[in-house]
Amino acid sequence: MRGDLAFYRAGVKNLRSLLWVSLAAFLILGGWLIHAGTRPERVFAQGAPPAEEPPVRKATITYTFTRTFWWLVEWEDNEVFCRLAVEHEGLPTYNEIEGLCGKKTAEYWLKSQPCNLAETPTNRCPGLYLLEMGSEPGSRQIEVELPIPEVWVSLDGCDPLPGERKCTRLPNLLFTAVEPLPNETIISIQGTFNGEPFSCMGAECRLPLQPTPMEGITVEFWADSSFGDSSQRYTARVRLVPWGDFMNPDGGSTDPGTWYVDVLSTQWIGARIASCAVSWDAFPPTEGLPDWLTTPESPEGLTSSIPYAYLAGNLIAQGVVDVRACADGGLTAEGTASSCGLEAAKPAVEEWQNQFDSLIYDIALKTEVPAQLLKNLFSRESQFWPGVFRNGDDVGLGQLTENGADTALLWNRAFFDDFCPLVLDKKACENTSYSGLSESNKKLLRGALVASVDATCAKCPLGIDLSRANFSVSVFGRTLLANCEQTGKIVQNVTGKSAGRTLDYETLWKLTLVNYNAGPGCLSEAFEQASQVASAETPLGWDLVAQALDPACRGAIEYVEDISKPQPASTSAPDSGD
Repeated sequence: MRGDLAFYRAGVKNLRSLLWVSLAAFLILGGWLIHAGTRPERVFAQGAPPAEEPPVRKATITYTFTRTFWWLVEWEDNEVFCRLAVEHEGLPTYNEIEGLCGKKTAEYWLKSQPCNLAETPTNRCPGLYLLEMGSEPGSRQIEVELPIPEVWVSLDGCDPLPGERKCTRLPNLLFTAVEPLPNETIISIQGTFNGEPFSCMGAECRLPLQPTPMEGITVEFWADSSFGDSSQRYTARVRLVPWGDFMNPDGGSTDPGTWYVDVLSTQWIGARIASCAVSWDAFPPTEGLPDWLTTPESPEGLTSSIPYAYLAGNLIAQGVVDVRACADGGLTAEGTASSCGLEAAKPAVEEWQNQFDSLIYDIALKTEVPAQLLKNLFSRESQFWPGVFRNGDDVGLGQLTENGADTALLWNRAFFDDFCPLVLDKKACENTSYSGLSESNKKLLRGALVASVDATCAKCPLGIDLSRANFSVSVFGRTLLANCEQTGKIVQNVTGKSAGRTLDYETLWKLTLVNYNAGPGCLSEAFEQASQVASAETPLGWDLVAQALDPACRGAIEYVEDISKPQPASTSAPDSGD
């Protein structure tokens, strides 16, 4: 028998996977039945919902397994250290041995080396070995929760501009409900539209839209199932305003009838919503997003030709640029490119700063973080040199620190769920959040995340691991999403309202950059002070928050103003962060 790590991991089957496979088989064998429903006109709800408790969606599933019995035996004297049984074929895992036999025994077995019986007598072999003592079939019934209905919202009748934010005629708000259980169906969709109740029979419901105030109106909606229960209650904020002067009461307009439509809801399945708009409950500006918060039609729209002195200095130091014609060697005492070096490095600098454009563009489409914002941030933070800056506390294209990693893991739950199992044992990550981990595991995750974006590599060409740099683009995109979540919460905590009910969309992104650069402490203190002095003459906005920043935090002002330009200006060195 062998005690090495690779050997005991072989053949392990995951219990959770077995459960989900059984559940999937249960649903498939039962058959899926979802009625399309009718296409009713708008009607009004009558009466109140029933007061009795709805039935609970649970099912009992039987799964089978093989229970295998093992002994952990010492080579020297055949002493049985532990008897254990596992409910799968193959060797026990380390975690199973630790749980059933204790940590000390598990570590003793893990350190045991394979024994070559052809060369060494058994009583001279060190450590423990596993001895299989038989197996038997087993089964168990477990109760699992079944999925509940969902309702999705989109636009209908927006022709001829489907998927756009503008419609040539007043559209309908279309609700579509899905019942996931076999042999059950959606009975109705109901809710309130700007405080007025509505109800539609079946799995589809169309509500004609009319012009709304600029702040929009609130819609609440849910679906009722033949199972006897309902979906959760969802909300949406809807804004529909005329575009152009075709509604001018004086007439004479030649503008075609065009309507500008926005829907903010987690259940929206129409055209892409501006990044963080749903989280903030903030409508993007009707006149269109500023350049720095846009994603172009193609990666070519991100092309830049900025003369970065810090980037040029690194390329010169790595021997990429021929600076023999420069009397100063092309470098200043600080390691940035001199005027001569910058001119010599111009082609290499332009090529280098644009090599990440396609990846930035792809990540922008996946995360909905504006591509131009990502590029501007990388420009400011590292000038696209994805290594270590100064003392090593800030690393990568976006100069991530451990504090930044903490924000990413705490405020972007989907990112935590993806990243945690790459570092910690899968069981340590299940059914918990970053805040629920031990301090030691939090530290391990933060350190691993910072290391994952540091592309410094002594043995790689130019000293940079470009594959790691490419990976880091996604990390920084998801880190920005975490920062926008945290920023929205800071605003809500101070005002008692959703962030979008207090500040405009562009201002919220500027505050997000303050949070990213200077930290939540700086932002929280400044926003609270600004909110206390805001008035009709001096409204709460970016200027007031910037003025309220503590002197130690005011470097974030120039940071935000630089990134919020269409393209940042050249600087001699990247931003140093906190």
